[in-house]
Amino acid sequence: MALPMWFRCVFGPKLQRIHRSPDQTRPDGRTGRRGWLYQPRTLEKHTDSILGVASALWSLSYYSSPLLLCYLYRKGYICSSKLVPVSQYVGTVLVCLLGVACLRGLGRWRNPDYLQFITILEETKKNHTPSNKKKLACYSFDFAHWPADFSWREVSSPKLSKGGVSLLKPEPKHRGAADSWLNSVRTLPCHVISFLITHSFGRRMLYPGSVWLLHKAISPMLQQGQAKLVEEYEGERNKLIACDGNEIDTMFVDRRREGGPNGKTLVICCEGNAGFYEVGCMNTPLEGGYSVLGWNHPGFAGSTGVPFPQNEANAMDVVIQFAVHKLGFQLSDIVIYAWSIGGFTATWAVMSYPEIKSVVLDASFDDLLPLALKVMPDSWRPLVTHTVRQYMNLNNAEQLCKYQGPVLLIRRTKDEIITTTGPEDIMSNRGNDLLLKLLQFRYPKVMTEDGIRAVRHWLAATTQTEEVSVYNSYEVDDDWCTSVLLSYQTDRETHFPWSVGEDMALEGRRQLALFLAHRYLRNFETTHCTPLPISEFHTPWRLQ
Repeated sequence: MALPMWFRCVFGPKLQRIHRSPDQTRPDGRTGRRGWLYQPRTLEKHTDSILGVASALWSLSYYSSPLLLCYLYRKGYICSSKLVPVSQYVGTVLVCLLGVACLRGLGRWRNPDYLQFITILEETKKNHTPSNKKKLACYSFDFAHWPADFSWREVSSPKLSKGGVSLLKPEPKHRGAADSWLNSVRTLPCHVISFLITHSFGRRMLYPGSVWLLHKAISPMLQQGQAKLVEEYEGERNKLIACDGNEIDTMFVDRRREGGPNGKTLVICCEGNAGFYEVGCMNTPLEGGYSVLGWNHPGFAGSTGVPFPQNEANAMDVVIQFAVHKLGFQLSDIVIYAWSIGGFTATWAVMSYPEIKSVVLDASFDDLLPLALKVMPDSWRPLVTHTVRQYMNLNNAEQLCKYQGPVLLIRRTKDEIITTTGPEDIMSNRGNDLLLKLLQFRYPKVMTEDGIRAVRHWLAATTQTEEVSVYNSYEVDDDWCTSVLLSYQTDRETHFPWSVGEDMALEGRRQLALFLAHRYLRNFETTHCTPLPISEFHTPWRLQ
């Protein structure tokens, strides 16, 4: 019996933290809601350090392999006579590392905390019952070994194709000469270069949170954040299997039992390009008493895969299916809250599930292309355009315009990330373009040239005082604007776009344009990465 247990300890996951449970006490004998970091014994501690250094060296050599191979080739080391000794050396190193792993297993086998954990893990894998899962939730460990809690196969999603992949709208192809075989051959180098850029540094620049070195650097912070969610908010960690096979790491905090006014509303949070649910925007709705479901992008923390748009959509789809079919929420009780690049999955969600209650987009943009062009040389413009449209087409505004429900945009007036010329030029903030595109789609007769000019005048205000001054200078009558919209909504179909304003005087259209802009967008005087306080998290405006 001892040999199989030792074998499990050798190949078992790394245990990071023990969350307190009724049958456990801290190593110092104290009790309380807080857990404690797992304390490996001397043998396990040192062998684990050796294996950690080996893993880091392997990662560095993997990323630097093109340069390393070129160097070895120029020095004449890549030849049959020298490859044999190198292969023997590599084999010796692998045998030594296997021996170190066996010694680490021996150290774990002598630790009662690890033995208890590995026993619970094996029992949960065999019999995934709620009681076993509750016991397993008392431990934080390598998420790759966490048993799956929900799969897209458990439900039939109407958003999936026959092959089981959630579909993104493809870019329209131009007819005529552009489709010719000759043009395909001519543009082949551009396609190859775009592919290489996207799958090398391009994807990592866009989603730095998927870089192993960054994750390794902030892992203590992530462990602290996860411990807070589990121990203070009684969060439940779940592994979801998306339709592309990626494993999505999620955290759910249930407030329905508390009886608060917001507990029955579920806020699904979509993080930024270097954000994780452990330390990201999930904390804002938690402060407001909402039930909250956070998830990590593919390739972030415990989630597997790569954060390409299709994978992002697949992850968002399984998160929504989990919320509805496993957690028991109705789509009409779900609010999507996104920060920065998370606006892509948020707008995909409300486009694909129009019954969702509302969406809040904080510091988000309309389209990735203008932001990509600002950081690349002008001579690269055609290549950047092709690469973004082909592989990283984050077209938030286009997706948002297909949603009929309430929307709130939060613009950060000192944003330094989603501006194309700098934080001092507030009119280069791409949140402005997101608002204008949404209003132009929903209210085309109001957002004429004069209406757009009035809204741009209001958007140019850098302080709340200036904003109020511009709004008052147009003598906007809120009650009149509300009555006009309510009258239109009562007499006609409520699906956007609306034709309200087509027979309206110039002054009326300006008032209505500013009234709508003021209802759809709120300013927050801060920079891009400042956490949003709960005082700035509002329910989107709804005409009533």
